[in-house]
Amino acid sequence: MRTSRLLVRSGLTVAAAAALPLTLASGPAAARASGISVSTTGSTVSVATSACTQINGSWGTAALLSGSQASFSQGRQVALSGASAGQSAAWSAVSPGTYTVVVMCSRGDTAGTQSVIVSAPSTPTISATASPSRGVMGGLGGAARDYGTVTMAVGGALVGAGAIAAAWFLRRRSKPYRL
Repeated sequence: MRTSRLLVRSGLTVAAAAALPLTLASGPAAARASGISVSTTGSTVSVATSACTQINGSWGTAALLSGSQASFSQGRQVALSGASAGQSAAWSAVSPGTYTVVVMCSRGDTAGTQSVIVSAPSTPTISATASPSRGVMGGLGGAARDYGTVTMAVGGALVGAGAIAAAWFLRRRSKPYRL
């Protein structure tokens, strides 16, 4: 009796473990019902599908419906283009809001319906930064501090006096007999 309960419990556990990957692979029912994929990039809305077949050179039509529009004929319609592997359509310059995308294949059936939200484009903020009023100060010591006119004149006089003194000293040294 105890062995049969253990086998029943083990059997149920094994059956649940075997069914779990199949359940996860199939996905939710709502995702399987829609045969379209809708995406937005800025103010462009695009739709892709592989559910339509080509009849008389046409894959079908996609419509973009705003919140106030109720039927397919009221929306912005675009013809599907592509190949048998996949068809697509796109709308540009779409204003921000909530929209519904509906894809009607050329044989008259609906490939799918999906809602999409187009958000307002973000505008970058520009902030002003302080810039130096006189540009970059270069040279020996020039980058550390701006010296005034008087300081520059006194420095020039000292450099000139040093040059004159060096010339006088070298001149006196070349003639040792002079005092």
